[in-house]
Parts: sequence; structure tokens; C-alpha cells
Amino acid sequence: MIRNLTNRIILIVVVLALALWVDFSSEIEILNPVTDEPLLSRNLEPRLGLDLQGGLQVLLEADIPADQQIDSESMEIARDIVQQRTDALGVNENIIQIAGDRRIVGEFPGLADTESVLATIQQTGLLEFVDTGDFSPEPGTILVTDYSPTGETITPSDPETVVYRTIMTGADLESVVVSQDTLATSYMINFTLKSDGAQIFADHTSANIGKSLTILLDKQVISSPIINDAIIGGQGTISGSFTLDEANAFAIQLRYGSLPIPLKIVETRIIGPTLGADSLSKSLVAGLIGMTIVALFMIIYYRMPGIVAVISILIYAAVAFAIFKWFHFTLTLAGIAGFMLSTGAALDANILIFERLKEELRNGKNLAQAVDQGWTRAWSSIRDSNLAAIITSLILFWFGSTFGATIVKGFSLTLALGVVISLFTAIYVTRTLLVVFIRAFKPQDYDRWFGI
Repeated sequence: MIRNLTNRIILIVVVLALALWVDFSSEIEILNPVTDEPLLSRNLEPRLGLDLQGGLQVLLEADIPADQQIDSESMEIARDIVQQRTDALGVNENIIQIAGDRRIVGEFPGLADTESVLATIQQTGLLEFVDTGDFSPEPGTILVTDYSPTGETITPSDPETVVYRTIMTGADLESVVVSQDTLATSYMINFTLKSDGAQIFADHTSANIGKSLTILLDKQVISSPIINDAIIGGQGTISGSFTLDEANAFAIQLRYGSLPIPLKIVETRIIGPTLGADSLSKSLVAGLIGMTIVALFMIIYYRMPGIVAVISILIYAAVAFAIFKWFHFTLTLAGIAGFMLSTGAALDANILIFERLKEELRNGKNLAQAVDQGWTRAWSSIRDSNLAAIITSLILFWFGSTFGATIVKGFSLTLALGVVISLFTAIYVTRTLLVVFIRAFKPQDYDRWFGI
């Protein structure tokens, strides 16, 4: 019936053991026996989505006229910067993705401090070094400069408004570091300039000693120091009455560059952790009830093959959950639905095989021939149906990625992964276990053992 049955059993046992190890571990650390240094260290806490643990969802939109085109590269850069900024705030499970041509969706599961995240991602972070001559504006003052990220010409509505010249922008920054002043009473930001910016900075400070060099963030004055000496080393300091949190937030905005397009918050949605926990609990109960009903049906209708199928499905669930934990896939309600649907696909493959097996037995084949023919003749149907499911999953994943539908992405990802694993369990695990059961029990009464 099956060659190398022992090797197949060993492989199944090893895979199951590894899966259970991952399933029941919150963290894995393997040490080098010689140096005691970790060879492998991995956090295995399940990564739950926004709908399961609560948090913040925010919809951002490009804050520019609707008739102005936005290239895809600018949107991708903006998405990356928002991702980097929120990662730097310690929000490590966030999901930031582009939705359509001019929107970005951000999801922050488990987030408590929503205000700091909203303030950080909305800032364009446009840093300008502006020549204000003898004028030293107070911090917080809004100035009009001749620089625009989109390259458009700045024309103030009031003709008497002064337009100041921007010497350079934050794009010339090489690095940004937060430090304390000598008296340890406040914090400041030390920056290093790239080579081109360092030359511009050196030329300007050499020619404007005694004048003000005003530093703006999003057109708002941060500081307006007097140039005492030429600064030719490409290094400088932004000082002010910064607290540690203010200095860190400021440094994050500068460190990860200016947004190529300004963003505005269109919609925010906060999901409480209680609602998320309730959704998870109900989903698990529903899944357990469904699996119990299906298991009873398989055992009652298919007898011994049904028992084998139930064991195979349990192995499938253990392997799938281990893969989700190991690769840190985000589990959402929609993802759980996709997982349940792929479980149905796994059972569907078993049903096709068992029905072909029963048909071969009715036609007078012996048990060994019926098992082989059942798998051979059911394979084409199993292959085609699962291939169609994978193609559908890829289409849904593309749709979710294009339009920012994270629910659709989660569903498609778990469905595709589940289908692939279900093929392994249906074709490899179920067949192996069925042969083991047949050799162990040597069934003669086919009506009793197979429900014929």
C-alpha cells in the first residue's frame, strides 16, 4: 500500500512534536552548550489583530487638492515613514498600508497612548533652516518661506507678508541624537549634516555671523539662534525648552525624514480591549462547537476512516497554529474565518478520498487495492479544488493590498496557508494513518469498519 511507511510515521511524529512545542511555548531560546550564548531566541506570543485585542485604527489622506496627482512612489515613501515613526514610538505590531491612490490605513493593536501616535504620524516633519537676518522670532511663530515640498511657487495672500529664504531642509540631515544640556535641566537635539548640507551650512554661517538662523518645523519656529561663529564641521544643535518626551518625538520626526506629501486624519476608530477579548472568546467557542459537530459526523458516517480524518485535522490545526506563531502572522476574526474554511477544505479532501475508497470496496476490490485506487482517483479533484482556492486567495490578497482592506488580506492569507497545510495532512498524514489503522485492526467487516 505504502512504501517506507516507517519513514513517513517518523516524519509525522517529528513535525507534530515541533508543532506542539511551538504551540505551547511563549518563547523559545536555544543556548550554545559551549559559550552559553543564545543560538536561537524567538518570541512566540500569538500576534492578535485590532479586532481581537483592541487598539486604534486611523485613516490618513493626502492633504492636497483632489485634482492634484500623487505618484505611487510618494505614497510608498509616506507609508514607510509613518511605519518607521510609529515603530520608533514602541508600537511594534502596527500595520500600515496604502489604500487606493491617496489614503493610508494604520492599525495599532493593543495601543493605549493614542494621542502621541496620532500627533507623530500626522506631522509632515518638514525641518527648515531659514535666513531671518536681524529678526529673531519667538518659538511657536508661523513663518512663510520660499520652500515647498511639492515645488510650487509660494505666493502669500497678503502682499505685505515677508517670505523668508530657506537655506536647507531636513533632507540634508545625516543623523539625529537626543542629549541633555550641561546643567541636565532640559534636552536638546544634536544633528550631523550630509556633505552637501555641511557645505551649504558652512558657507551661510561664514557669511552671516551675528545674524539669526531660524529653525522651523512645519513652518513653526522651534528655535532662532544667533550665528556666533562659522560652523564648518557639519554638526549642529537644536536647543530649546524640550522635555525628554518632546525631544524624542521631535527627533523621531527628523530622523525618519519629511513626508513627501502632507497627511490629514480622516477617521479614527478606537476598539476597547474588552470588545476584542469578547470577540476572541466567541470565535473560539463557535470554532470548538463547529469542529465537534464535524468530528461526530465524520466518525459516525465514515467509521474508522472518519476517526483517522479527525486525528489528521487535529494535526493540521497544530501545525497551522505553530506556523502562525513562528512567523508572527497577525490573527484577526477574518483570519480565523479563513482558517476554519481551510479546515473544511481539508475535510473535503478526506471525504473525496473516503467515498472513492468505499466505491472501490463495493466494486469488489480488496482493501489494499481500494486504498490505493481511492487516493489515485480522488487526487485530480482534490488538486483542482485546492488550486482554485489558492488562486482565489491570491486575488483577494491583491485586492486587500490595493485598497487597504486588512480584513480581506487576513482572510486570504490564512485561507491560502490553510489550504497548503491541508493538502499535506490529507494526502500524506491521513493516508499514512489509515494504513497504520488497517494493519493494526485488520478489518474484515467492511460495513462495520467503513460504513458500506
